[in-house]
Amino acid sequence: MATENNLMLVRKVSGLLDHLANGESSAADIADAIGEPRSSIYRLLASLQAEGLVEPGSRRGKYRLGFKLLPLATAVVARFDERTFARPTMERIHELTGETVFLCVPRRDEAVCIERIDGKRVQSLALQLGGTLPLHAGAAARSILAHRDEDEWDAYIERNAPLLRFTPSTPVEPGDLRRVLAATRAGGISISDQDVTLGVAALGVPITDYRGRLRAALSISGVRESILGPDSATWRAALVEAGQEISRAFGSDVARPDLLDLG
Repeated sequence: MATENNLMLVRKVSGLLDHLANGESSAADIADAIGEPRSSIYRLLASLQAEGLVEPGSRRGKYRLGFKLLPLATAVVARFDERTFARPTMERIHELTGETVFLCVPRRDEAVCIERIDGKRVQSLALQLGGTLPLHAGAAARSILAHRDEDEWDAYIERNAPLLRFTPSTPVEPGDLRRVLAATRAGGISISDQDVTLGVAALGVPITDYRGRLRAALSISGVRESILGPDSATWRAALVEAGQEISRAFGSDVARPDLLDLG
């Protein structure tokens, strides 16, 4: 019985804190939201306030989360590591496709490769471990740029004009790049068709965290006939799902199941 009561108390506290995570609230609103008597909520608030987990809000009768929660949240966030979270998913994508799998993170106007699993068929690709690509070229890089606000697209173009051209397919004209970025954002997946290396294609998806902030991009790359061939729809769906899976590991709740309908 004691264990059951303790569990119920933990659930009440969890529900209360979850509600306050959305902003300041009154005891009455909290009671209605989590289905508990107001008297119980007042007692919980008093206890949590004594421990510094809850504090008075900006208006009388309102409560908000306390500063004591900040170091706890910081400790959780501090253990986030893109490679640790992504590696098992990357291995699964590699097993499915046999292609080279990349994990890239943004660094100013570049995408930096921080993890790579070599493909079974093609290994000599342009982006090496520790290497970089500008954000307008390649699937992973454009996934990063497409996730930024549109005014950042223009700022990127202005900072880096004229944009570096790798092949005739590299989108270097401002209008062309904006159209590609808009299509990438709308579709949820970036497609690179020989715009970094002739004969090579790639698919990329963004990875976001609990703030909706882009943390990294996941991509697969190989010969064009393989990446954009008969298995492409299956691989795209698997890559989108993989990006969502890693994002959820970062606390993201932006998973979009509709993106899986890529047939």
